[in-house]
Amino acid sequence: MSYNKFSEYLRNKYGDKVYKLPVNLPVTCPNRDGRLSDKGCIFCGEEGAGFENLPNFLGVREQIRLNSKYIGENYKSRKFIAYFQNYSNTYLPLERFKEYIIDACAESIVAVYISTRPDCISESYLGFLEEVKNSKGVDIVIELGLQTVNYHTLKLLNRGHLLAEFIDAVLRIKKHRLESCAHYIVDLPMDSMDDVTEGARILSALGVDQVKCHSMYILKNTVLGDMYERGEVLPVSMEEYIDRIITFLEYLDPRIVVQRLIGRAPEERTLFCNWGTSWWKIRDLIEEKMKREGRYQGRKFNYLNGKACIES
Repeated sequence: MSYNKFSEYLRNKYGDKVYKLPVNLPVTCPNRDGRLSDKGCIFCGEEGAGFENLPNFLGVREQIRLNSKYIGENYKSRKFIAYFQNYSNTYLPLERFKEYIIDACAESIVAVYISTRPDCISESYLGFLEEVKNSKGVDIVIELGLQTVNYHTLKLLNRGHLLAEFIDAVLRIKKHRLESCAHYIVDLPMDSMDDVTEGARILSALGVDQVKCHSMYILKNTVLGDMYERGEVLPVSMEEYIDRIITFLEYLDPRIVVQRLIGRAPEERTLFCNWGTSWWKIRDLIEEKMKREGRYQGRKFNYLNGKACIES
């Protein structure tokens, strides 16, 4: 296998097909409500990342019931991941957060994945999640939006945090024996290939458990969309994206699970996404190129544990 594929990881770990069930909470983000900024990240649309979610006025248990019924019937699955996907899901009072997480621990749920910002996770939340993992017997994975390790680009994206917050979050997650997943955009035109490889190296050095790779998409009515329409942002070519993602994987620790190689966007509000090509076609091109050229995840993972030491 060219890379550590998420679907195979789930099947091997849980002995069956496992699907994510998106859970949509009535939360926002400190980068949108004025705590850090009222503008948000320059690429973020009004619906955040949850353009395929059920409405958030439905309770957690009801969303899980509806989604598990639909996915279970259509994909013949009996095991699921409750995925708190949209915005910053730890950006709410701890007691309310506890209620949502407990509600998610249904009989068919084998893991809870929680998407949030690196600066929105703390010891009190992690301590509670460690208790849930131990008492409920579910795996807990914290998905952290990083996007890039280049602090100049992080500022330009108006992320509201830099690399230190991400490092701190990963180390604290590990201390509580939970798992982490980093979201990473490999084709930001502000970043070079050196930034891409350094991202893989940092994630590997930190021992991140999973990574979710995104392609840069551009939505209408966003700062990035305005920049794109003014000609200030030029997406890289599909060929360069494929080269970047393969190189990223080559430097990535082969033990890190790759949730996906490319993302999607809401079609009706999109100015640019995946070069007008289906995401699965690009995924196939990536996999075919890796196989054809003998490239694989971890091929260049040779830089840790004192590479320059002279062993006696």
